Amino acid sequence: MTSREGHLVELVDDTGRVLGQTTVAAAHQSPGRLHRAFSVVLVDPAGRVLLQQRAAVKTRFPLRWANACCGHPAPGESLVEAANRRLGEELGAGPVTLTEVGVYAYYAEDPATGRVEFEYDHVLRADVPADLHIAPDPDEVADLRWVDPIQLQADLDVDPRAYAPWLGGVVSRLLHPATGAADAVAFPSGVPTDEASERPGGR
Repeated sequence: MTSREGHLVELVDDTGRVLGQTTVAAAHQSPGRLHRAFSVVLVDPAGRVLLQQRAAVKTRFPLRWANACCGHPAPGESLVEAANRRLGEELGAGPVTLTEVGVYAYYAEDPATGRVEFEYDHVLRADVPADLHIAPDPDEVADLRWVDPIQLQADLDVDPRAYAPWLGGVVSRLLHPATGAADAVAFPSGVPTDEASERPGGR
C-alpha cells in the first residue's frame, strides 16, 4: 500500500483547473497542496451505502469509517477509470457505472499521523445489486458494513471522530446531488485551526 505514496496526483485550483502534479506523499505533507481526488459511494437496492473501516496501516485516518473507497486519478486519467481501479484494488469489486453527484474541497489534519488531506473531491455514486461480490484487501480494509445514509448523517453529528473527516461532505452530496454545475467549493486560506481540522465534511 505504501508504494502508492510515490504515485502522481493532479494539483488543482479551487475551480478544479489543473495547475501541475506532485506525489501522493508530498501532497499530504503539512500544510498540504490542493489536489484532485474522488470518493465512491456504493448504494444497494434498499438505499443503504457501504462503509469501510480503513485498515490500521493507512497513512491517513487509519481505522476510521469511510465511504466504499477513495483515491486519486493519475494526471490525465479519467475519474471513472481511476475509481473502478481502486474499487478492484480495495474491495475486489467492479467495474460499476458511476455518476458524479457533487464536488467539494475539504481540509483535514490527521492528529495520529501528522498527514493532511487537502482535496478537490469528486463524489461518485454507483447503484449496485444486493449480491454484489466483495472481496476486500485486508491491507486496505479492516471491516465493512451497510448503513442507511440518513442514520449515518445523524451518527456523524453524534460521534464524528469515528469517521473519516470527508465522509460528512460525501453523504451530503449523496443525499442532495448537484444539479447542473458543480457545487460551489470553499476552502480555508492558509492553514486552518485545529478546531476546524476535524469538522466532518470539510468546508
